[in-house]
Amino acid sequence: MNKTLHELSNQQEFIQRHVGPDVNETQQMLEYLGLSSLDELLEQTVPNKIRLPEELNIPSARSEQSALDDIAQYAKMNKVFRSYIGMGYHHTKTPTVILRNVLENPGWYTAYTPYQPEIAQGRLEAIITYQQMSIDLTGMELASASLLDEATAAAEAMAMAKRVSKNKKSNQFFVDENAFPQTIDVIKTRAEHYGFELIFGNAKDAAEHDVFGAYVQYTDRTGEVIDLQAVIEALHEKKAIVSVGADIMSLVMLKSPGEMGADIVLGSSQRFGVPVGFGGPHAAFFATREKFKRAMPGRIIGVSIDTNERSAYRMAMQTREQHIRREKATSNICTAQVLLANIAAFYAVYHGPEGLKQIAYRIHRLAGILAHALQDKGIKLVNQTYFDTLTIDAVDQRDEIIARATEAEINLRIDNNGQLGLSIDEATTEQEIQALYQVLTGDDSALDFGDLDQRAQAHESFEKGLLRETEILQHPVFNTHHSETEMLRFLKKLENKDLSLTHAMIALGSCTMKLNATSEMLPITWKEFASIHPFAPADQTQGYQKLIEQLEGWLAEITGYDAVTVQPNSGAQGEYAGLLAIKKYHESLGQDHRNICLIPSSAHGTNPASAQMANMKVMIVNCDEQGNVDYEDLKAKAEQVSENLSCLMITYPSTHGVYEEHIKDICDVIHQHGGQVYMDGANMNAQVGITSPGLMGSDVSHLNLHKTFAIPHGGGGPGVGPIGVKAHLKPFLPNHSVRKLTSTGENNGAVSAAPFGSGGILPISWMYVAMLGKEGLTHSTKMALLNANYLTTKLSEHYPILYTGRNNKVAHECIVDLRPLKAETGITEVDIAKRLMDYGFHAPTMSFPVAGTLMIEPTESEPLCEIERFATAMISIKQEIEKVRSGEWQADNNPLTNAPHTQVDLLDWNKPYSIKEGVYPVDGQENNKFWPTANRIDDVYGDRNLMCACPSPEDYR
Repeated sequence: MNKTLHELSNQQEFIQRHVGPDVNETQQMLEYLGLSSLDELLEQTVPNKIRLPEELNIPSARSEQSALDDIAQYAKMNKVFRSYIGMGYHHTKTPTVILRNVLENPGWYTAYTPYQPEIAQGRLEAIITYQQMSIDLTGMELASASLLDEATAAAEAMAMAKRVSKNKKSNQFFVDENAFPQTIDVIKTRAEHYGFELIFGNAKDAAEHDVFGAYVQYTDRTGEVIDLQAVIEALHEKKAIVSVGADIMSLVMLKSPGEMGADIVLGSSQRFGVPVGFGGPHAAFFATREKFKRAMPGRIIGVSIDTNERSAYRMAMQTREQHIRREKATSNICTAQVLLANIAAFYAVYHGPEGLKQIAYRIHRLAGILAHALQDKGIKLVNQTYFDTLTIDAVDQRDEIIARATEAEINLRIDNNGQLGLSIDEATTEQEIQALYQVLTGDDSALDFGDLDQRAQAHESFEKGLLRETEILQHPVFNTHHSETEMLRFLKKLENKDLSLTHAMIALGSCTMKLNATSEMLPITWKEFASIHPFAPADQTQGYQKLIEQLEGWLAEITGYDAVTVQPNSGAQGEYAGLLAIKKYHESLGQDHRNICLIPSSAHGTNPASAQMANMKVMIVNCDEQGNVDYEDLKAKAEQVSENLSCLMITYPSTHGVYEEHIKDICDVIHQHGGQVYMDGANMNAQVGITSPGLMGSDVSHLNLHKTFAIPHGGGGPGVGPIGVKAHLKPFLPNHSVRKLTSTGENNGAVSAAPFGSGGILPISWMYVAMLGKEGLTHSTKMALLNANYLTTKLSEHYPILYTGRNNKVAHECIVDLRPLKAETGITEVDIAKRLMDYGFHAPTMSFPVAGTLMIEPTESEPLCEIERFATAMISIKQEIEKVRSGEWQADNNPLTNAPHTQVDLLDWNKPYSIKEGVYPVDGQENNKFWPTANRIDDVYGDRNLMCACPSPEDYR
C-alpha cells in the first residue's frame, strides 16, 4: 500500500529527533571533512569486507505515537494479577514525589557513573545515604553502593568468603536449602566454575560440615524466622565465613544479622519503593565487617575533603580495580544499581525510621491476622514463625485453592512439594486479606479483624529475643524530609549538584552517552510493565514475552547471530554468560581441557576478570603501534596454545577507536585452532546497520543496552548486557530454575536472579529500535561516525590523536594523547578533566585504554552546536596550557591545576588570575553556568581516612 506524505513524514520524525545534526549541519561537517556524503565516509572508514551486503531485516521506522500505541498493545496483553508470590519480589508503593522527581526525571536517570565526583555530589550523597541505611538495618560496619541483584550478591558473597576464610583447606560451601531458588540457581552456576562443592541442608545443621563459608536465608523461602546466633557461632568455630540473605523490610522489625555475628549481610532493596518490574532492575545491598573491606565486591562511596577543606564525597573503593588487576581481580562487576539504590535510599529518607516501622509492623500484623484466621479453619502452617510470609500444607486442596486464586486474579507461590505460600506486602489491604482468606479456605464469611489482630499481637510469631531493640536510621537525613515540600526540595537540591545529559554532552569514550528519549522511557512506569512479578504464570505475561521475543529477534538480526538472551543484567554478567557458553560448548565436545583465553592488551579490564571467573587462564596478545591487535603475535600465541585454546576476547571497533582491517583473519586464526571468538559489544554503536559481529566471524557477543540501545546510565546503573550467539552455542545459554526457558539447554544454570534479567527496562530498547527502524538505526551509526570524525579532525589541529584507521579516520571515538603536554608543562590529564568542569562539561574517559589520554565519543545525538562548544573548550584549554608553558601562568597555581572552581572560591578570591579567567573561561558562560559543588577532591586524604557512612550529624547540620 502506498503511504501518504503525511504518514512518511511522521514515520521519519523520531529519526530527526534522535540524531543531533540536521541536514544542513550534516552537510557542513561533511564539507569540512572533504566528503560528499555519509556513504563516502563509510567507504573511507569501514573495511569493505566487513560491510553488510544488504539492509537490516527489521521493520521500518515508526512515529513516536505509533510506537507507543504498539507497545501499549503489548502492555494490555499482560494481566496485572495481585501477586503474593514473594521470593524476594514484592509489590511496593513508590512515593509519587520520588516516582516523578527521580525515576521519571532525566536529571537523575541520564547522569553517568560518578568518576568525576566534583560534579556528582548529589548522587554520591544519595548513595552514601543508601550505604548508611544498609549499615543501620544489617548491623554491619561497612556497606557497598549496591550490587546487581540479590542472587548475584549471594554468589559474590560466596567468592568473598573463599578469599577471606581461615579454613583454607576446605573447598565446600554450605547453602541453606530454604534459600530462594533463584539465589541457589546463581550460586550453583558460580560454584561450578570456581570448582567449589556445595552442601545443602537445614541452616541449623550448617556447622556439621567442614566448610569455608555458608549462606543462610533470614527470613527463608517458607517464611521461617530463626535466631541465627548459635548457627553463626558454631560456623565461626569451624573458621567459616557466614553470609546472611536478609529481607530488608523485616530488618526494620527484626534483630539484625550483624548483632548475631554475621560476616556478610545482603539482600534486595526492591521493596523500598522500587517497582517489581518483571524482575528488575533492583539494587542489592551488601554489607560486611570493616576488616573485610579490601575483599568486598562492588563500589563503596566514601567521604574526603576538597582543596577548600570542605567535606566531599567520592568513590573510595571499587572493583573497577579490574582495570589494574585484570585476571587477578576479585570480581568482574564494574557497576552498581545506582538509580534503584537512590530510590530505596530516598524511600527510607521520606518515611524515616518511624514511617518504616509503621509499614513493617502493619505488614507483620496483617500476616498474623491471616495466619490465625487460617488456623481457625484447620489449615496447617508449615512455618511456625513468620514476618510476612506464610506457607501452608495444601496437598489435599491444592488444585481447588489454585482455581479459586485464578478466578480472583490472585497469584500464590506454588511449591513443587504440594505446598502453597504467600507474602504480605506494603500494598496489602484488609479487603485483600479477606480475599486471600476466601481463596485459601473457600469460606466467604467476614473476618473479625479486631479479634484476630489482638490474638496475633499476643502470639509469639518469631523466636523470643528476635525483636529489634537497637535504633535505626538516627542520622538527620532520615529524620528531616517527611513532608512532600521538604522531600521535593531535598531531591532538587541533590539533582542540582549533578551534571547530566540535561546540561551538556557527556563525551565519554566507550560509554555511548546518547539521547534517552522520553517516549522510550514512558512505558516503564505503566502498571502493565511495572507491576508484573517475574514468576507470574506465563499466561499473565504474554505481553512481556512477545516484546522480549521481538527484541531478542531484532538484536539477533542486528548482531548477525542466531539467538539472543536478555538475562544478563549488566555488561559484566553478559561477558560471564558468554564465556560460560563457550566453556560448555567445548565440554560438550569432550574438550574440557580448552581453558586458555587470549585477550589483547587493549581490552576492557572486565574481559580478563570475567575469564578468571569462568576458570580460564588468560594470555595477553600484544597490540601494534597503531593500536591494532598484533596479528603475528596473535598467530604465534594461538599456535603455541592450540590444543588448549578456548577463545579470544576482542572488542570491535578496537578499544583504540578504529576499525581493524584484519578482524576476519583474526577470527579465522582462532577457529583454525579450535577456539571460539568472543566479541565485546561495548563499541556496537559503530556497527549497527553497517557491519555485525556475526558477519565478521565471531561466535558470541554481549551488548550494552545501556549504551547502544538507549537505556540510560542512571548515575552508575541500571544496565542490561544480553548476549547473542551463533547456533552452535545456543544450547548453552543460561536457563532458570523457577521459570524454565525453552530456548536453551534444560539444565543450564542462571547468571541473574530473574529469568529475563532487568525485564522492566527492556521496553526502552524496544521503543528505541521500533522508532528508529532499520533506516534510523543505520543512519544513527553513520552520524556517530560523522560526529566523531568531525570532532577528531577539529581537535587534531591542537592535540595529537593517538590512533587512526584507514584514510586517517576513526570509528565512533578518538583518543587524544596528552602525554607530550604533560612532559613539557606538567599539566596532567587530570588537570584537563577537572578544568573541563569549569567549561560546563563532564570529562571524557580518562587514562583508558592508554594512561595519560582522553578517549572522546560524541555519539550521534549531539547537535553541531554542542560539538563545537566542546571543541572550543578543548582548544581554549590548549591555549591555557600554552600560558603555563610560556610562564605567563604559574606552573602550580593556575586555572588548570586549581580546577574546578566553585562559588565558594568567589568569597575569597586570592588567585593570580582573574575571576573571569577562572570561572567564565568562554564568552556567554555568565548567563548559563553549571557550577561544580566541590573543589578538587583529595583522594589521598580519603584513602587514609576511609569513611563510608554519612558524615556526623554535626557535619550534616
